[in-house]
Amino acid sequence: MDHPGDVSRLRELIDTGSIDPSTVVASIGKTEGNGGANDFTRALASLQVASVLADALAITSEEVLSRVALVWSGGCEGVLSPHMTVFTSTEDRAPAPVHGGPRSSSLPGRLALSVQRTRTIAPWEIGRMPEVEEVATAVARALEELGVSGRDVHYVQVKGPLLTPAGISKAVARGHGVVTGDPNRSKAFARGATALGVAIGLGEIAAENVVEDQIARDMELYSSVASTSAGGELTDCEVIVFANSPNASGRLRIGHGVLRDAVDVAGVCDALRVAGLNCTAELDSAERTRIAAVFAKAEAPPDGLLRGYRTTMLSDADINYERHARAAVGAVVASVTGDPRIFVSGGTEHQGPPGEAPIAAIVDVGD
Repeated sequence: MDHPGDVSRLRELIDTGSIDPSTVVASIGKTEGNGGANDFTRALASLQVASVLADALAITSEEVLSRVALVWSGGCEGVLSPHMTVFTSTEDRAPAPVHGGPRSSSLPGRLALSVQRTRTIAPWEIGRMPEVEEVATAVARALEELGVSGRDVHYVQVKGPLLTPAGISKAVARGHGVVTGDPNRSKAFARGATALGVAIGLGEIAAENVVEDQIARDMELYSSVASTSAGGELTDCEVIVFANSPNASGRLRIGHGVLRDAVDVAGVCDALRVAGLNCTAELDSAERTRIAAVFAKAEAPPDGLLRGYRTTMLSDADINYERHARAAVGAVVASVTGDPRIFVSGGTEHQGPPGEAPIAAIVDVGD
């Protein structure tokens, strides 16, 4: 993408027949905004994608937004390249992707995904148990639709609302309190609530073990595969569940791993290996072409120390820690994949153990 509103490549893929617009179910992308509560590049990108699909399908943009999940994360610090990954879903076997040649694989299961939505989340519910419960229910619906168990799931992307000044005012006018009066701080509570919803929906945590005071506070409760974000462009939560299903055909598999810290190359390779790529050393060009997408979370070390050495991530008054972390993780992942089109999102509340972060990769494993 040349700028946050640039959808020319998507339009070209549709015009040339590479993508059937009727099969598009979701997109996940990075914009070059600041990633904060006032990052309006996410809304701009969503509107532009919806407009292209609406023209191609002869429907309204509103209809597109109601049926296609458009997830955006702001912040392309360092080597991260603004881009979007578009997901299509069909009943029949898809043609071989252009990025890789014919291969064979005995690995069980192929990539399948389910897109779900919650009801509208009221401002006073953001970062609280109602949001947790709504996401848990959406994840459970996805498992039922896919016919898989939580063990088959390797990545769950959730994008939900954050608190805006208008939302805070609305809550106060109706006699409700909010989890915080700071819109930027509300991102942590929103991310935490939706991540705990994923954990409950997948059976990683029992619902009765989660209470509201633990959200964004008790980081010993977490999901190993959740990747959650919050933005002012949404009022509901979009939930995309990715699994390897024995009922799915195609050439793609997904795998996940854990980044122990912001420079954990081994964690990157673990995710690629689980997906089906031999990643024991530096990848050659043929192996790199088999990587379809990488999605990672980024976090500053809890005490500011990286492998025993002080960093300024948590003490820099000019640059938010999320921006430091995204830049670092993006560079590490790109050093393995050789491709800066990586989705890296900051903030890991309840997304992996404290100080760690989840990473997922989609790989072409052949027929």
